[in-house]
Order: sequence, then structure tokens, then C-alpha cells
Amino acid sequence: MTDDEQRIAALRATAHPVRLRMLSLLTGSAMSAAEVARELGITHANASYHLRVLRDVGELVEAGEERIRGGVAKRYRYPHERAEQESTTPPDGGSRATPDEQAAYVRAVAVELERRARRHAGRGFHSDLEGWVDPGTYERARDLLLEASRLLHAANRPPRTPGTVHVAQTTWTFAMSDEPTPTDPS
Repeated sequence: MTDDEQRIAALRATAHPVRLRMLSLLTGSAMSAAEVARELGITHANASYHLRVLRDVGELVEAGEERIRGGVAKRYRYPHERAEQESTTPPDGGSRATPDEQAAYVRAVAVELERRARRHAGRGFHSDLEGWVDPGTYERARDLLLEASRLLHAANRPPRTPGTVHVAQTTWTFAMSDEPTPTDPS
């Protein structure tokens, strides 16, 4: 499989709300399918299936095994630090995924954002902008968002760890193309 084919397969695999939740969950610690199922309120079989899909496209890594009642349970984790490096724009400025594939991923993220927003505890921050800024301001803002993302990922702990607060963070910033798309309103 070429790099482009692998990237597209990963994009397709992550364009699913349950899998997005799994990636977030497995950022803080390695977990087994049974632990993921309990935390997300899904069946063990469903959790195992989605974990295999994510593992098969390289979005998860195996992070050890544990013996449970005579069997062996694999533990998985999301290597967010690697994903951050791989998510940079290709050198030609283009994208390896088609607009339809990107749109499917955005829809899945939107569903996940809606689920999180319904659980909003009243404290937080959100921002939205489509505007024009000088390149230096954009670079600084992008770097600060990246720093905030790294900080939260590094401090993330297993679900319900004493002394922690349940948070959500979605960060997406990019330079826009001046070329209109077929879905732009006239």
C-alpha cells in the first residue's frame, strides 16, 4: 500500500464517531477492548471490531498484554505524538485525501463535537473564525494551538483518575485556499 493509500485508509477508518471517541480515550492510557467497551457503553465485540480497524490502518499501536481469567487481553493506545507529525500538509500544499473523504471525516468530527457539547459543564471556551490575518499572526496562533494540544495530550490520564477533570479539546486550524469549491454558496 502506498503512503497515499495508507493515509486515505486511515482517514476513512477515523471518519466514524465511535472510532474518534476511541482515539481520544486511548490517548491517555493503554486499554483493552473490555475496558474501552465499558467506558464507551458499547459491546465488547463492537469495541474489538473498531479497535482492529484502527490498528489495521496504523492509528493504534499494541501496548502490551495482560492475563485475564486464563486469557490474554491486548492493550491498545493512540500514538498522538506520531499523528501530529503525520498530519502536516504535503510539501506541494495539496491534500492526499479527496474532498469527499475529508468531508466524511469532518462530519464524523462534527457528530463527536455535538456529543461533547451536550455534556458541556458550563466552563470552557470556543472560538470560530474564517478571516484574513498576516502570515506571522497565523503562524503564531497555529504554534500556540499546537502547544495547547501537546500540553493536554501529555497530561491526559486514564478515565476517572482521581484529581482529574473530564475535558474536551478539538483544534483545527488551516490556511484557506482562495479557490471556490463546488459546495461554496454563491
